[in-house]
Amino acid sequence: MNKAIILLSGGLDSTTMLYYAKSKKFKPYCIIFDYGQRHNIEIDKAKRVARHAKVGYKVVKMSFPWLGSSLIDKSMKIPRHSAVNSRKIPTTYVPARNIIFLSYAVSYAEAIKAGAVFIGANAIDYSGYPDCRPDFFKAYQDVIKKGLKSGVEGKMIKIQTPLLHKSKAQIIRMGLKLKVPYHLTWSCYNGAKKACGVCDSCMLRKKGFLEAGLVDPAIAL
Repeated sequence: MNKAIILLSGGLDSTTMLYYAKSKKFKPYCIIFDYGQRHNIEIDKAKRVARHAKVGYKVVKMSFPWLGSSLIDKSMKIPRHSAVNSRKIPTTYVPARNIIFLSYAVSYAEAIKAGAVFIGANAIDYSGYPDCRPDFFKAYQDVIKKGLKSGVEGKMIKIQTPLLHKSKAQIIRMGLKLKVPYHLTWSCYNGAKKACGVCDSCMLRKKGFLEAGLVDPAIAL
């Protein structure tokens, strides 16, 4: 069975990605990042998802001491918009986050001889983050080819982004076929007991379930 590193945040997209990788007969090795985000709910959710899927995981603790994002700086407010505008990058963007996360992931992949890294990035229903766009992943694949021993030797680690061009509704429909436990997931940027429903992440999730004609099980509980 081929090994694959899964970037698991505990959210809708990354959880779908985990189950997708399993359906493609990969053996998942999950990374959960504790990077100083506003709350630990998503970390706890990611652990629960991994245990539910019966896969191993590592929690990587790191920090962005220079802050620069409302996801890690509690003095900044999480923005609330009437609609998500992907052409304007919001304050929830964490500078270079996916570049850093993928660097950990490909290092892990090379160390255990995994041939793939799965990331649940999406460039359709998203907040416009530059490190979620197709051009970024194409460029990062070239970095792997030139910057890793495995890449130089022609044993490429492939960055897998099968959700990249799907709407949230399409992702949810795919996840339901894969029996993704959406009731265990968390997408909200805020750390209250219940999802706020008004941050960009909540709004995109709500839009996806609405367009799929379904009730979000995480909200229904």
